[in-house]
Amino acid sequence: MRIDYRWNVGDVDGFRRYAAELVAPAPDVIVSVAGAALTALQQATRTVPIVFVGAIDLVGAGVVASLARPGGNATGFTLYEFGLSAKWLELLKQFAPRVTRVGVLRDSTTTGGVGPVRRNPGRGAVIRGELNPLDVRDAPEIERAVTAFAREPNGGLIVTLSGLAISYRELIITLAARHRFPAIYAYRPLRHRRRP
Repeated sequence: MRIDYRWNVGDVDGFRRYAAELVAPAPDVIVSVAGAALTALQQATRTVPIVFVGAIDLVGAGVVASLARPGGNATGFTLYEFGLSAKWLELLKQFAPRVTRVGVLRDSTTTGGVGPVRRNPGRGAVIRGELNPLDVRDAPEIERAVTAFAREPNGGLIVTLSGLAISYRELIITLAARHRFPAIYAYRPLRHRRRP
C-alpha cells in the first residue's frame, strides 16, 4: 500500500496545489478533513473517491446532496446530526425561558454553523423569535459581534464547533458571562476555561 499525504493550514493556494498533487497519480481513494481541503479536492476531481472526516454542514455548503445520499464522489463522517441543533435551542429555552433572540456564533471561514439550526424543522416549535448568525474570524470580531448582539434584551448564545471557537473559548466564555448570556456550546471543551 502506498500512502501520500499533504499538510496545510489556512493557505487556500496551498490547498489547491496539494489537491492537484494528490489527484495527479489517480489514487484509489483520497481521505480528507472537511473544509477548504475538501473543497479544493472536489474542484480537482469529480472521479476519484473522496472520504471526508470532521464535516459540519456539507449539505449547506453544497459539497454533498444529502447526508443519506451524498452523490458525486465524496462521502464521509459528520461531527453531529443536525437534529442536535434543535436540542441546543430546546436546552437554551429550558434553562432560560425568556430567551427570544439567539445568536449563533460561527466561524465565517467555515461551512458549518448556523445552517443546521436554520434548516432544522423542529426549531420553530422551540423558539418564537430571532435567530441571528454572528459570523466572526478572529478575537476582535468575536468581541464586537457579541457586544453588539448584547445591546438588545432577552438574548442567548449558541457557540458552534470550530477551531476558532476552541482557540478563543476563554474569550467567548468571558463575554457570555459579562453580558449575562445563557449559552450552549456544541462541544464540551468549549465550555471550560483552561486552568493555570
